[in-house]
Amino acid sequence: MKVFEDYFSELQADMVAICLEYVDNKADDIFIYCSYEPKMYVFDFFYKINGKIVHKNQLNEAIKDLDIQHNQDYDVSRERQNAALRIGNQNLKLIHKKCEEFNNEMPTEMKLHYNVKQNGLKGQYKYDLVYSNDDELLPDDIFDLWFEEVKETNL
Repeated sequence: MKVFEDYFSELQADMVAICLEYVDNKADDIFIYCSYEPKMYVFDFFYKINGKIVHKNQLNEAIKDLDIQHNQDYDVSRERQNAALRIGNQNLKLIHKKCEEFNNEMPTEMKLHYNVKQNGLKGQYKYDLVYSNDDELLPDDIFDLWFEEVKETNL
């Protein structure tokens, strides 16, 4: 019989799979940001590729310096980005549904770091409101701050 942790892990693994598929399995690290605060779901992600931290729409900038014979660009079309974001958001809503079903508290924030080579997933979870109580901050601001933080420390 499945327990809450099984569902939670499966849905997070699916988020990773979506992001991996988005880069044709060619990334060093994947960083996934999820946020849920009353009535608002946010899912976004960025990557470490070729030693560079890049947004999902900048993937080709990470490989342009490489001497790649078969000029293989990433498909970063708006349609592809939206499809990945939509699926991630659906997973986040399913996590919320499972939290309610199993009487667990829904995290307000999840920062997931997936190391592709080691096949390792680490997560940081918050349960307090992050931006709802703030007149200035939006989920995109939190995501951008994390992106900059990772870029500076460049794991």
